[in-house]
Amino acid sequence: MYRTRVGVDLAKKVIQVCIYRNKKVQSNIEMTPEEFLSWLINNKPVTIIFEACSTSNYWKQKALQAGHDARLISAKLVSVVRQNQKTDKNDALAIVQATFMPDVTFIGGKTVEQQQLQSIKRLRELAVKQRDASQKQIIALLFELNIKISKRRGGIISAIESVLEDATNELSAECRRAIFLAKEHLNGLFKDVKHYDECMEKSVNTHPECKKLLRLEGVGAMNAINLYIALGCTELGCFSKGKDASACIGLTPIQHSSGGFVKLGSIGKFTKNSRLRSQLICGATAAVQHAMKRQAKTKKDAWIQGLVERRGKKCAAVALANKTVRTAFAMLTQGTEYKAELLAA
Repeated sequence: MYRTRVGVDLAKKVIQVCIYRNKKVQSNIEMTPEEFLSWLINNKPVTIIFEACSTSNYWKQKALQAGHDARLISAKLVSVVRQNQKTDKNDALAIVQATFMPDVTFIGGKTVEQQQLQSIKRLRELAVKQRDASQKQIIALLFELNIKISKRRGGIISAIESVLEDATNELSAECRRAIFLAKEHLNGLFKDVKHYDECMEKSVNTHPECKKLLRLEGVGAMNAINLYIALGCTELGCFSKGKDASACIGLTPIQHSSGGFVKLGSIGKFTKNSRLRSQLICGATAAVQHAMKRQAKTKKDAWIQGLVERRGKKCAAVALANKTVRTAFAMLTQGTEYKAELLAA
């Protein structure tokens, strides 16, 4: 770190900048985004700490481009350190104070490529959520009219069209029109999800780091993007070891150790990114199912089959997801390729 530390509290219209040097707060002033950008360009290199929020990645990138040592710090840690009431000045000062804590852990930021991939993934997740909600609502509303929809033949769109064409169900013209509009909306959501899937496939193929992650067991386009977003940043503030990344995602047992006795429990029920963990475990479950249906050809297949016999498929899926994260971390940080080790003949 440089001798001068700058704590920055970001907001939509104003940015609070606290400058600390020579064991004293030199200034704690409010700037507009334009003024802060000019300050970054014209000022000598210093250590700038941003509180992690929606625009912190953008400003970290700008600070790095201007030659500064830019870092992100947890908003939760800042709230614990803050001594007085919540104001922009107190928040900026608390950001600086938090950096003096021993063994403080900074947050790894995202690159522009990671942010773009995350945007595609989040838009797809929103479309999937809206699709499922719309589908369930249509089925429930029609069931209120004692009209049961079966999705077995032709899918739900064909089932709704059959209901609209049925003249014996006594639906009014207005109700038919409303259901038709809901069907068209649902059909559009199906198409949107398909388009987002195509965007993800193309994005994976254009990113070499994502493409090589596809070789891992249980990793498709979705999980390749997940791993690249979570682990693809190798600059200061990210995980130092693969097991730290796996623990952060929530794929390791929770410790209840005290008095020199080590006690490990189950994996944590609550994690900051439960969707990421869920998708990694789902992919690992599919890989476990596939490994159990064939004769073991690699050492990992033999390891999976032995673990399933001892602990069951669910435990094996979590263990495989843990191993996948650690392997992906090594691949992204060391620039290596993955190749499954074959069993000795």
